[in-house]
Order: sequence, then C-alpha cells, then structure tokens
Amino acid sequence: LHENYAGQGLVVAGFPANDFGAQEPGTNDEIAQFCTTNFGVAFPMFGKIVVTGENKHPLYAELTRARPTRDNDAEAFRERLRGFGMTPTEDPEVLWNFEKFLIGRDGNVVGRFAPTTAPDDPALVQAIESALAG
Repeated sequence: LHENYAGQGLVVAGFPANDFGAQEPGTNDEIAQFCTTNFGVAFPMFGKIVVTGENKHPLYAELTRARPTRDNDAEAFRERLRGFGMTPTEDPEVLWNFEKFLIGRDGNVVGRFAPTTAPDDPALVQAIESALAG
C-alpha cells in the first residue's frame, strides 16, 4: 500500500504495541530492525505505545473514540482468540496488532479495519482510493 499509493498522498504509519500476547517485547530499535529486515517496511515506524486500556496513548484514545467499531467483521478473529484461551477486547478497544485506521486528508477517521484485513483486501483498497480522491 505504501509503495502503491505514497505518490498520491497515502502515508502508512506503524505504531508498535506490546498489548497483545507480549508480541513486541523488544526495544524501538529492535522492532524497527525486525520490520525492515523481515518485511521490508519502508514507512514511518514510531516508538512503542500502549493502544488499549486506561493508559492508552492519546492518539489511540482519539482514533477509537472517532471510529468505535470496525468497517468489517472481526468476530471470527475474536473466536480464534477465545480458542487460544484469550479474552478479546471489546469495542471500541483495538482488538489486536495490525488493526488499521484510515485517516482522511482532513484529519478525520474515515475507516477502521480488523487486524486480519490484508493490505490487498478490496474493501481496504477501495476505502483508501476513496479517501485519496476526496
């Protein structure tokens, strides 16, 4: 997405969080190195933040307030988490790593997508194209 749409104004930004199964225990430098080496990440990666609960970063407090539910279904992923003996978060909280928020050119949240949404998912791509056109 970053490569395909950056020229039209899309900025992908990564915000690592260790809120979900302690999947990001490393330092900011270690996380950035891992993402660059293993996934070729070329978009901005910010420092690790908290994205759920009482101590969530103000950015995520605003994102979840502005868009309290996802634009696509996350119930299958919730069931998968339950199958692993985990208790998924409830809306409006972020469900897991790689949940996606789409912010329009005007700064308003115009989309929110489940963690399982692939970068090439047609609904996500359409939402991005609509936001870039608007």
